Amino acid sequence: MTSRTTRQRIAVPRVLTGCQDFVSAQELHTLLTAADISVGLTTVHRALRDLEATGGVDVVRDDTGERLYRRRPADGHRHYLICRCCGRSRPVNSEAVERWAEGIGADTGFTAVEHAVELTGICADCQPATDTGEPPPCRWDPDRGRARRCAS
Repeated sequence: MTSRTTRQRIAVPRVLTGCQDFVSAQELHTLLTAADISVGLTTVHRALRDLEATGGVDVVRDDTGERLYRRRPADGHRHYLICRCCGRSRPVNSEAVERWAEGIGADTGFTAVEHAVELTGICADCQPATDTGEPPPCRWDPDRGRARRCAS
């Protein structure tokens, strides 16, 4: 079943492209609404599902299991290091991971091997200035969601 092309479904990848970090479907819906694009959350979910199926987004899960999306660059699949505190993401060189996955497939006789590797840490901005034993000064407010850097 193919999805209809509507202005709302066209807006989803356009707004997602403005996000430098991974965002949830709910966060993306909020960004679309803030940009005066009337779109339902179900439409956002369907558009993201279609983008995932066609390789248009990279997907990770946060610590609660929620799926987060980021527009996939034209040169293809990437792996990211994601700050557990603020959600900032950074692509990492993943040639070793790709070779490892290909090797596992070759060693076992499997084809079309897919993989998901999630690397998390705490970015330099969220780390405490000194080793005080205190938690990092996260800019993440659980009531407002992660701090995201998205173009309006």
